[in-house]
Amino acid sequence: MNKILKGLIFDNQISLSVLDTTELVNDAIKTHGLTPLTAATLGRTLTMCAFMSSNLKNEKDKVSISIVGDGVGGKIFASGNGNLDIRGYIDNPKADLPLKSNGKLDVAGCVGKKGRLTVSMSMGLKEPYTGSAELVSGEIAEDFTSYYAYSEQQPTAIALGVKIGKDLTCVGAGGVIMQTLPFAETENIIKAEEIVKKLSSVSSLIEKIGAEGVLKEFFGDITFSEYHPKYRCICSRKYIEEVLLSLGKKELYDIIDTQGIIKVDCQFCNKEYLFNKDDVDKLF
Repeated sequence: MNKILKGLIFDNQISLSVLDTTELVNDAIKTHGLTPLTAATLGRTLTMCAFMSSNLKNEKDKVSISIVGDGVGGKIFASGNGNLDIRGYIDNPKADLPLKSNGKLDVAGCVGKKGRLTVSMSMGLKEPYTGSAELVSGEIAEDFTSYYAYSEQQPTAIALGVKIGKDLTCVGAGGVIMQTLPFAETENIIKAEEIVKKLSSVSSLIEKIGAEGVLKEFFGDITFSEYHPKYRCICSRKYIEEVLLSLGKKELYDIIDTQGIIKVDCQFCNKEYLFNKDDVDKLF
């Protein structure tokens, strides 16, 4: 089961989130037929999306993450809401690269080192909040650390990982994310940074001892709240109908005249929606 454990550490001066997103990544693998490389890349992004979604105040609030780099994977996109429905896709799900010299998947090669990470949050206001930052490494954790520092002025320490087994399923995925509160002392910030350095194999830790084990081993017995994100696409025929209506009557009938049918594919779940002339007639 996917888990997010959230609490306060170091004299209640730093917020802590420990995530187990193994099931989330496996659902993405099944949905998109991901290679180990793209599973690791999209999986890290989905983990960050789950974390950001857990900070939303209302169920209808939404967060979207876009990573556009010059790597072989193409664009990476993830979206979530306050109900912790998480979904995502990568442009080239079959992308692959040789392992790095240390035997690990080349996520930076999949993402690319040149490009931008953009986060958009819709929280019931007239305009969504949007922030972005240039990619610094393509490893995703470092890129989000930079995003938080420069776009949100929020010091953040992040460890992310996705481990793929020999059967090409995810055996461990998740992360540890620590963010300073405004009154955090330098000593406690340094403590957080030192712990993140010990979490370079966080996916293996999640595989062996789970989120609770990671929390206890590195942070002791603390009070925490537990949340359960899931991979769930929120598309529906009604939603697609609303999108089609926004295109206008002329454009829809032009498509019907030239193609005979309107076909809409959802990138998040690969579901196909078909609309014939009678369907378009009913829309109007």
